[in-house]
Amino acid sequence: MKDGIHPKYYQAEAHCGSCGRTFTVGSTRQTLRVDVCAQCHPFFTGKQTIVDTAGQVERFQKRLERSLRA
Repeated sequence: MKDGIHPKYYQAEAHCGSCGRTFTVGSTRQTLRVDVCAQCHPFFTGKQTIVDTAGQVERFQKRLERSLRA
């Protein structure tokens, strides 16, 4: 491998903007700022909600029921 072409690798401090949590990750930057982390993201906390856009969820449920009856 060529010398001097790889970026320096740091044990970076990551700061969550939503909950304020600080954790260590590997990165080519010394500090990182993220909007949400695994501690406050709705998918990981179990508080995720399904956003129904123009009744798509109901239409899917109806099709699913019809296919299960057949």
